[in-house]
Amino acid sequence: MASNRVYSKRQRGSIIEMLPLWVLALPILVLIGAPLLAIVLRVDLSMLVVNLTHHVTLQAISLSLLTSLISTGLTFCFGLPLAFLLARSNFRGRMIVDTLIDLPMILPPAVAGIALLIAFGRRGIIGAHLAELGITIAFTQVAVVMAQTFVAAPYFVKAAAAGLRGVERELEHAAELDGANRPQVFFYITLPLCWPVVLSGLVMSWARALGEFGATIIFAGNLVGRTQTMPLAIYLGFERDLQLALVLALVFLGFSFGVLLLVKGLLGQRV
Repeated sequence: MASNRVYSKRQRGSIIEMLPLWVLALPILVLIGAPLLAIVLRVDLSMLVVNLTHHVTLQAISLSLLTSLISTGLTFCFGLPLAFLLARSNFRGRMIVDTLIDLPMILPPAVAGIALLIAFGRRGIIGAHLAELGITIAFTQVAVVMAQTFVAAPYFVKAAAAGLRGVERELEHAAELDGANRPQVFFYITLPLCWPVVLSGLVMSWARALGEFGATIIFAGNLVGRTQTMPLAIYLGFERDLQLALVLALVFLGFSFGVLLLVKGLLGQRV
């Protein structure tokens, strides 16, 4: 009983000590939380099912999930080797490559879209040669995936590189001395040790791909049923049908919040 009273006093003291910090943090919490709560409160529940089963809504949701999962898979397959190079190699020009990876995270989305269009459009530097072969990328679902990968991959690469740098090299050397080759060391020692960071980076990359708007609308267009993802449908719905836009926004919010909460819970149990 005495120990419980001491713990209770310490807990109250801690709350009082943290109170000024909570007061200072409140404006940011309100700024972030109030708009998200407003979406939930403004959705017309009587029209929720109708708008949720609307063909535009279903097409936008399915296309967003499909393209974001593809772009996340590509990011993992090709971004992990790049992260390993950045984490373990001191090659010439490393700083330039590292800065190049950072650029999509700070570039305005419109600049990213124009860059992709100039490079891979029908008259683009690369796209013109592909057009001669009968390959068109711009304003297709391939363009959606490329736009998502362009803006989202850096989040995974930077997180994975940080995780790989945190792995103790002595454990890898010990496995090599026991006869393991480099692929075995990576998949059985290195990756399991840094997988929480890698997984969190992959989820952040997926969330960024799911929410991509600016580069997509310029490079892939806003074609219903073909390139119209959830963010683009929300933008178009805001002009034509606010309730439809709100339902899509609510679905998007639910997807993102649920997945992030699940991953944070899993990481909290393992780390």
